[in-house]
Amino acid sequence: MDKIKFMKKNTQLTIFLTLAIIVLLIAIFAPAIVPKDPFLTVRNNNLKPLSAAHIFGTDSLGRDLFSRVIYGSRYSIFMTLTLVFVIFLIGTFLGIIAGYFGGITDTIIMRIGDMMIAFPGLILAIAIAGLLGPSVINSIIVISAVTWTKYARLSRSMVLKIKQELYVEAAKVTRSRDYSILLKYIMPNMITTMIVTAVSDLGTLMLEIAALSFLGFGAQPPIPEWGAMLNEGRTYLSRAPWLMIYPGFAIVTVVIIFNMLGDSVRDIVDIKSE
Repeated sequence: MDKIKFMKKNTQLTIFLTLAIIVLLIAIFAPAIVPKDPFLTVRNNNLKPLSAAHIFGTDSLGRDLFSRVIYGSRYSIFMTLTLVFVIFLIGTFLGIIAGYFGGITDTIIMRIGDMMIAFPGLILAIAIAGLLGPSVINSIIVISAVTWTKYARLSRSMVLKIKQELYVEAAKVTRSRDYSILLKYIMPNMITTMIVTAVSDLGTLMLEIAALSFLGFGAQPPIPEWGAMLNEGRTYLSRAPWLMIYPGFAIVTVVIIFNMLGDSVRDIVDIKSE
């Protein structure tokens, strides 16, 4: 009953959490959902408009666009989730180390962070991607390299605040080990905020992955990643606009769902913390 009351009270969260779960299920079960092989090329079937056989039309190689958009959710969404997980771990860990130990450790980590944010994020990502080469893994590495500073700064500021609390001071007086203080007192009091931040960043990071792929530095053909599909379709924009409409609509829809989910979670956490 309590869960039902909570869901009724937080309608926006319930709606967008449900939609996010549906999107994740589509990505997980995409191989069973797609009506046709998303990699199968049919030369005499290229650039066909919408029809009963191909409800989204076909691309320049005769591949079913609906199947590619659905299957592409696996790459776009799982790349985004992997990216958020990597940034969350690296940024939060470095921020905790910098904030708790301070001194030269704090100086080194924060100055590296300052160097990373001194350049426009996408420009720096393109420069690094140009050195590493275009690929799915490299795109995750590249965006992680220019985004971890946000989490490091946030976690550091929270650690600096939490370690001034009396219970942390008491733990130090009783000579508790540093790792014990971090695990028992520091992390439990900051992890919720960090998770909410990660959820709120899902939409933004999906756009960054799509942008990198669109520019040719992310997923490469024939991988049906949505940003890469936009890149493939721009050549045929005047002849076959559906090649950009449907992948673009998929990106916009999922980004809105994740952004609204993040806003809903943040609002609830803010209310509880008041």
